[in-house]
Amino acid sequence: MKITIVGTGYVGLITGVCLSSKGHKVINVDINTKIVECINKSEPHFHEKGLPELLKKVILNKNFSASTSLEKALNVSEVVIVAVGTPSKNGDIDLSYVKSVSEKIGTYMKTSKNKICVIIKSTVIPGTTDHIIKNIIEKNSNLVHTDFGLGMNPEFLKEGSAIYDFMNPDRIVFGYEDDKALNILKNLYKPWDCKKILVNTRTAEFIKYANNTILASQISLSNELSLLASRLTKVDFTKVIDGVQSDYRWNPKYENKSIKPEILSYQIPGCGYGGSCFPKDVEAISALGLKKGIDMVMTNAITKVNSKQPYQVVSLIEQTYGSIKSKKILLLGLSFKPETDDVRESPSIKIIESIYNLDAQITVHDPIALKNFKKKVGHIFPKIISTSNWKNCIDQNEIIIIATNWDEYRDLMKLNVSRKLIFDCRRLFKPDEIECSQYLTFGYNFYSKPL
Repeated sequence: MKITIVGTGYVGLITGVCLSSKGHKVINVDINTKIVECINKSEPHFHEKGLPELLKKVILNKNFSASTSLEKALNVSEVVIVAVGTPSKNGDIDLSYVKSVSEKIGTYMKTSKNKICVIIKSTVIPGTTDHIIKNIIEKNSNLVHTDFGLGMNPEFLKEGSAIYDFMNPDRIVFGYEDDKALNILKNLYKPWDCKKILVNTRTAEFIKYANNTILASQISLSNELSLLASRLTKVDFTKVIDGVQSDYRWNPKYENKSIKPEILSYQIPGCGYGGSCFPKDVEAISALGLKKGIDMVMTNAITKVNSKQPYQVVSLIEQTYGSIKSKKILLLGLSFKPETDDVRESPSIKIIESIYNLDAQITVHDPIALKNFKKKVGHIFPKIISTSNWKNCIDQNEIIIIATNWDEYRDLMKLNVSRKLIFDCRRLFKPDEIECSQYLTFGYNFYSKPL
């Protein structure tokens, strides 16, 4: 098929590259000339595992290109996929980018014989596609909905494994308002052999939000329980979770072996979730509930617990070992998760804020996210020291905080940290795996030797 994709962010570019790798002809559109130029040179403007190699491949076989001209792209396409951002704005999602693109698509169809099918891939609240977007396109095109086709195809990509997730989906949701959109979606994803869920667009939109809200609830509930375990002392929450997850309802067996589904990883305590999806999606569903007269008690609690969790790092250190004032602290990891340079809503930023406000000296490191960190919030923390070689900083710092579980930080085991306090936010290590004077993590508070 011939496809236009509007947007070159994580969702837009990953979608374009992966669809073109299956033989579709794809043009990704962005108004940013520099981004378009970089993409056409096989240089992605963000880090994602496997993306540079796949991008180069699809450009060489001439199945993929990027452009700044929406009109030219639409002229040679059967379908346009809208994958622009829907950032959070006071709890609600900001639809300004989606609306703008919809207006341009409608204006294009007003004078063109190509009544292109429109598929929304941006994360939007239920009712956006079949009401807001439909009305905008109809108004600007002087057409009725059945003239152009309308659908919704939510994404379920995880940063750091987005290429794999797209190429190996567990399900694909086909949200459609007409047969044209349904047939387009079937043809788009014909190369994929997985469960195809056929629903209307409102249900498709809600599936995305329900999926992320339920996953986020697992994280926040485990984090809250782990804090209680920390206060009780001599309770190892890892053992608690192991006991819980041994329940066959969480961890069924196949041929007498535990399956260990990925959902179990969301029950491991940490310093909170971040990124571009969970925070804004949970807030958006809470805001929608409020508008509909529903007190979203549990959904609001998910956000409340998560917003406080990063600040618990310093709180637990001080409650257990005393004030960090004037201490020298090395924080390892700035991205919200490994294998990405994304620092949006990263818990590391809140941890740094709480340390900074207590007049401690802080040095930070990340394998690839340091540039984005400085660009986003570096001006807020002018006294922070950044380093490209964290191993050389071990001796000068008394406290080491592992905020992102990058594999390279496992090298701590090879270094002399015998007189260091280590707060392992992501349980990169087992308590007895690293020889330090004091080991601390969420849900683990045992007697330790003083520094």
